[in-house]
Amino acid sequence: MAKFPEPPDVATLKKIPPLITIYPKKILVWRIHFDSNAYPTRWNEFRYYGPTASRFDHHRSNTKGASNTQDRGIMYLAKNGPTCIAEVFQTTRVIDRHAGSPWLTGFRLKKELNLLDLSGVFATTLGTSTAIHSGPRPRAQRWAQQLYETYPKIDGILYCSSMYGNAQALALFERGKGAIPRLPVFHRALNDIAMLAMLSATATKIGYQLV
Repeated sequence: MAKFPEPPDVATLKKIPPLITIYPKKILVWRIHFDSNAYPTRWNEFRYYGPTASRFDHHRSNTKGASNTQDRGIMYLAKNGPTCIAEVFQTTRVIDRHAGSPWLTGFRLKKELNLLDLSGVFATTLGTSTAIHSGPRPRAQRWAQQLYETYPKIDGILYCSSMYGNAQALALFERGKGAIPRLPVFHRALNDIAMLAMLSATATKIGYQLV
């Protein structure tokens, strides 16, 4: 059997009890969002358009097979800022501080999150493997779609960043929107001079360019 096959149907997945990891209230999480790229969002907004090229987009394509705006929303988070940077800029390996007006935001969860834990052996239990973290993204999206429908009580998916040493990352579904606080604890544009030292250190560590 392939290490990263297509997902089974929902009826098959429902036979497997979910492995849930709870992210507690007040834990600090981070994200990068863009003010003016193709899919602009504010720091506290989910992206309801999809699927895009992001790994765990659980959106359904429309009847023509195209991406569209819908009720399903996604927000990608991580335990630290460098993980966000490694993930967001992985395609070019260039940390562009300007294009699309990127911002780094940290906030503390307003309530706990119930996350389906794919960071360990449960991925194998489901019939896939941790290759879901780095394999073809359209297939990972199909898994996310099936898991979203199979486990209606999960707020999102806990997975490993393949670009930052398997650090924890979260694909938060719109079900978890109640955990988003009114205000962040950190919120700065990447082109802010105060961000330069942190971005330079991260770029050096992971071998990305910084512009």
